[in-house]
Amino acid sequence: MSAEEFKAQGNAAFSAKEYEKAAELFTKAIEASETPNHVLYSNRSGAYAAMKKYDSALEDALQTTKINPQWAKGYSRLGAAHHGLGDLVSAKDAYEQALKVDPANAQAKAGLQSVEDAIGREAAADGQMPDMGFSQMFKDPQTMAKLYENPKTREYLKDPDFQQKIQAMASNPMAALQSATQDPRLMEAMGVLLGIDMQASPANAGENDTFMPDAPAEEKPKPKAEPKKEPEPELPSEKVEADKEKAQGNDLYKNRQFDEAIEHYNKAWSLFKDITYLNNRAAAEFEKGDYETTIKTCQQAVDEGHEMHADFKLIARALGRIGSCYLKLDNLNEAINYFEKSLTEHRSPDVLTKLRDTQRELRKREEEAYIDPVKAEEARNEGNELFKKAQFPESVKAYTEAIKRAPEDPRGYGNRAAAYLKLMSYPEAVSDCDKAISLDPKFFKAYTRKATALNIMKQYRKSMEVLDQAREVDTEGKHTREIDELENRAYEGRFASLPGESETARAERLAQDPEIDEIRRDPVMNTILQQAANDPAALNNHMRNPEVRRKIRLLAAAGIIRTR
Repeated sequence: MSAEEFKAQGNAAFSAKEYEKAAELFTKAIEASETPNHVLYSNRSGAYAAMKKYDSALEDALQTTKINPQWAKGYSRLGAAHHGLGDLVSAKDAYEQALKVDPANAQAKAGLQSVEDAIGREAAADGQMPDMGFSQMFKDPQTMAKLYENPKTREYLKDPDFQQKIQAMASNPMAALQSATQDPRLMEAMGVLLGIDMQASPANAGENDTFMPDAPAEEKPKPKAEPKKEPEPELPSEKVEADKEKAQGNDLYKNRQFDEAIEHYNKAWSLFKDITYLNNRAAAEFEKGDYETTIKTCQQAVDEGHEMHADFKLIARALGRIGSCYLKLDNLNEAINYFEKSLTEHRSPDVLTKLRDTQRELRKREEEAYIDPVKAEEARNEGNELFKKAQFPESVKAYTEAIKRAPEDPRGYGNRAAAYLKLMSYPEAVSDCDKAISLDPKFFKAYTRKATALNIMKQYRKSMEVLDQAREVDTEGKHTREIDELENRAYEGRFASLPGESETARAERLAQDPEIDEIRRDPVMNTILQQAANDPAALNNHMRNPEVRRKIRLLAAAGIIRTR
């Protein structure tokens, strides 16, 4: 089937709240699609979220936004996945991004409101009071950079006691504000961050006094004065010179003159300690293919960054690049380790995608390394012995081991399907039969076992289709009797009377069956039936045609005609 057909079936399953089935169908649609389709990943993300498989939902949502960054629903899927994982901040960011793309999007608005309500409930549960935005201000990764750029506060940062007070402002701002008036350095730091002069006071004021503005002398409104724009804090001369070196390095990097670029990044770092310069140097080293040196540079950036309280995004970037280096060096375990470390600093979609891809590749390699046809045969024989002893759960375990050891051998799937039938795990049996058939389309037992499961699941039409395929595989007619028996069960099940239904009501219902009605309207079939009415022996000749035979059996099972 086509991707669109699988998608339509997936949508129907989702509407029926059959979420696992929907996810399987959307997966088939993704596999059948010629190009990456953001809608299919979005649909599967929704199915996973409905099953509370939020990690998988997040992975698909990220893929959705990667394929189509201008589709608001993708960000809503991302928000729902983050919300399910308990990451309310990331969920809020995702819904806000959806509204940037489509400000009128009702789904995003509802999602954002839900997340904000959850954040409010968490705050209330923790007994938190409004902090006038001070906690966010002191949690901002740029806070330390701003304080470091100011000559006075840079000196204060050398005092560990002052650094502890700054951290306290982030964790408990209201309590810390009460002690801030006792330390003029904190007041000055707040002024730097707010862009105002917190030290300004009347000449006769005491050092620890606080003042409120006087009430206006008259009540009539005064024209609003233009807000005075505070000048940008002046950067240290060393920082200015270092940025010039970085800019030259960037130009050289763009021209792929990596060695020359590295020289300028080194000069920038020697002038001023900002791990951006180390990250840029590491980028150039990476492009040169010097991965071991890149790792050392990035590790230095991480260590220095932690020491100087650098922006966590810069530290995450360095850790992510170490992971990329190990990926280039084919050390997948270390690559995964550093990608995970990067994500603890900052959740970057790009790094998350690399992590998932690397984990998949590692699993694939482990599975390939596990393949051993000899041990697979031993496990399959063990499963057969357990099956004969009616130890079906144990036989499933043995057959699963055989499949892991020889994933391309259809017999393991076929045998496990037989064990699943005994355990009444019919969907699993159908899935294993499908896999066996995909590996060997002439594997006859897979067809009959699948038809058996479908009959028990009352999916009679599908069973009939499978049995038609079984007849095509049974070219020598060795299994005609087995197929006929299964087919009879399918016909009987499909056209059986409903509970409490009279024979007349049954006949009327079956006469309205779309397939039966189509056969009755077929002029060719009408001609055949007329010939059969005049000469019953002529029917045998027509029954040699598989399609005619199928239609006549349908009419007979429905009670429309009699063949005897």
